[in-house]
Amino acid sequence: MLEGANIKISGTITDINGKSARNILEHILSGKQIDSAEYDVLYKQKVIAHNLKATKEQIIDDLNGVMSALQKKMMRILLNHLDELNAHIKELDDDIDNFMKPDEKQAVAVIQDIPGIGNTSAQAIISVIGTDMERFPTDAHISSWAGLCPGSNESAHKRKSGRTTKGNSLLRETLVVCAHSAVKNKSSYFSAQFSRISAHRGRKRAYVAVARSMLVAIYHMLKDGVVFKNIGAEFYNQFNRERKINAYLKKLKALGWEADTVAV
Repeated sequence: MLEGANIKISGTITDINGKSARNILEHILSGKQIDSAEYDVLYKQKVIAHNLKATKEQIIDDLNGVMSALQKKMMRILLNHLDELNAHIKELDDDIDNFMKPDEKQAVAVIQDIPGIGNTSAQAIISVIGTDMERFPTDAHISSWAGLCPGSNESAHKRKSGRTTKGNSLLRETLVVCAHSAVKNKSSYFSAQFSRISAHRGRKRAYVAVARSMLVAIYHMLKDGVVFKNIGAEFYNQFNRERKINAYLKKLKALGWEADTVAV
């Protein structure tokens, strides 16, 4: 609908369903054009968010399209429909929260300390695995049950395909979505793990590996009552430090760089 009106809001705002996008859409539907002076007013009132990456000129150019009366009516119907759906979702979320037992609510709150896990994802995870981890002898068992372990495919002492095993699809999908969010935190261990694995195994396998690490953390938090501790993005750098330095020096030398003395 917006593209038909020559309004390029998707190129200006990342989340078209976010608060800033909604504010801008409401302003557009009011029939007002956004010029430089109007932009300054909207920016001051925080109708246009201050953290948008697009420049002022780009935002003004992207938002000044031409919407007919029919297009505005259709857009209003679509926005009202989204509001209705969000109201239903909130109602169901409240029902889920009311039906949860006290120990389940506590578990949901606890595992949200892990980067990438929000309230909705935490509720989905606890609804699948519960709070009693005694049913899983080790973290390897729950990882296998979730379908986050490499498959065992070996013949004549040769390792073949390592595709993950089949497991609980809801748990697996939820954790992989959480992994996508967790790796965006550059100061977290999960970000470092993702970068390390994706470099030689690919991004998809790296996300699955991060999802497994998150599940292992959840397992020990619930079973042992420990608090999540982010060991940081520099975790891998503390191992084989001298070996890594020498490897990087060889790469620099191959590129033509020379150093008389290097302190290790």
